[in-house]
Formats: sequence, structure tokens, C-alpha cells
Amino acid sequence: MRDGGGIELFGLSVVLVRPRFPENVGSVARACLNMGASDIRLVAPENWDVEKAAVLATQHARHLLEGATIHADLAGALLGVQEAFATTARLGGWRKALLSPDKAAGMVARRIAKGGTAALVLGPEDQGLGNDDLALCTRLVTIPTASAGRSLNLSQAALLLLWECLKARRAIAAGLVERETDAQVGAAPGQGIGVPERELLMARVKKALLALDVLHGDNPDYFLMPFRRFLARTDISRREFDMLMGLCRQVEWLAEKAGRAD
Repeated sequence: MRDGGGIELFGLSVVLVRPRFPENVGSVARACLNMGASDIRLVAPENWDVEKAAVLATQHARHLLEGATIHADLAGALLGVQEAFATTARLGGWRKALLSPDKAAGMVARRIAKGGTAALVLGPEDQGLGNDDLALCTRLVTIPTASAGRSLNLSQAALLLLWECLKARRAIAAGLVERETDAQVGAAPGQGIGVPERELLMARVKKALLALDVLHGDNPDYFLMPFRRFLARTDISRREFDMLMGLCRQVEWLAEKAGRAD
């Protein structure tokens, strides 16, 4: 669906993780139609029924439901996505550097305006996204509310975020916001790595640090969280990815060689 300004959110995916009610998915589809987003991805939906979802989507958004892709896990749903923005209502702990909707939308708009890809990731209605899901995403977004009602309905959250993304995209198209250069944004579209590649790199870094005995304790993933957050803020090109993977392999090889010498 094209908005009045002729702008669509091409390159933006809406990923719903383990949604419980088809009707909520239908409402999200209608929000996508209203705001110009066309790519819906469902991760292990419960009791999925396109007919029940279509009641809330209306006939105009039914094609978005029928075109939605279904994935077994979040990692599969994020294939081809360069930057994933996960929503969370829980604060504190390692959930640092939370973005407001407008800040996140500005980053999404700049990314897709350059031909890149991004995703809004929303969790199940009863629990929200778990730590494992959040760890796969590159950015965390929270929607400030009155303290009496911190949690939003799934479709409400999706509509709010999509509206902010559309506003930001319109501002760029109208020249109200200066487009960032490749040097400011990072790797050019098609040259940067996506979320799955970031996870491969994180796994390799973890393995290398364990080989060096740098990581200690029963929960190395927790101690790796600052590095994960750093990596999320960095646009890594394919060449840089290959270089870092090679460096980790060399570290593992040297650690193994040193162990044999001992």
C-alpha cells in the first residue's frame, strides 16, 4: 500500500515471534498495510489460521497474510536482514542502550533509504521476547508508557513503530533529514553482513576466547554481551567479516598448538 506521499517501507520486515492469536497477526497485517510495509515473517506461530487472521486484517490486507513466510526459529526469519530491532518492555540488567521508537525509526529509515534491510521484531503476547531472541537482534527498542501499563498489545506496538518508521522515511525523502554517506552508515547495501553472519562471528569469537581461557565462569555468553552490543553498533563489510573470522581461526590454532606444546 502506498501512502499519500508515495513512500513505502521497502526493505523493512515485520517479524512476529511465536504469536499466540491469529487475530493479532491480522491486526498487525492491517497496520503494515496502513504504513506501507509488505514483508511479514512469522516464527513458530501458535494455532495459525489465516482465515481467523483475515477477519482483523480486512480484505485489503489479506494478501499480506497470504504472503507471510513462516519460520521455525528467529535466526531463520532474520536471513537477509542487516539490522534487527527487538522490542522489549523489561528494563535493567544487561538490557542497556535501549532506543526510543523515534530513534530506532530514524536508523531504520536511513538503512532502507540506502537500499539496505532492517526488521522490527516483536515477541509473543504473553511474555515478550526472551533473552535468546534478544541476543540475536542488533538493537533493542522500548516504548515508554505510563507505569500502570507498561505492556502494549502486539498490534498497537507494531502500529506505533511502523508509523515512526514511515515518518522518518518521509522526512528523508523530502530532504528534511540529510542522507548519511556510506562512511557514516557503514558498509554499502549488498556489501555488509546480515544478522546470521554476525551470529557466526560471535560464535567464533566465543570459541577463540574460550581457547585462550579469557572467558571464565558458567555463563560465558553473559560476559560476551558487551562485545555483542559493540558488534551490533558496527556495520561490518564482507571483507572485514572474512578478516575477523580468519583472525579467530588463527587464535584457535595457536591456542591448540600451545596446548600440545605444554
